Amino acid sequence: MEQRSNKVTIKGVVVSSNMDKTIVVRAERLVKHAVFHKYIKRYVKYKAHDEQNSCKVGDKVLIIESRPLSRDKRWRMLEILEKAV
Repeated sequence: MEQRSNKVTIKGVVVSSNMDKTIVVRAERLVKHAVFHKYIKRYVKYKAHDEQNSCKVGDKVLIIESRPLSRDKRWRMLEILEKAV
């Protein structure tokens, strides 16, 4: 019997990979302004675990939530969607 995963996955761009086995991923979303009804870009930066240190700055990645790995890390890098040029 296969168990379904109900963990959140997020797509984002790697902003920093200076730490050992850790990347910083910036995830953007569009929010509609309440008064002017224009869409505004908002973003959040997540620290994610990268076991093989395979990500570089500019890569598009998919991260999945996980148990707390350190004080700030609650995400793991699932796969690299697109490598930086």
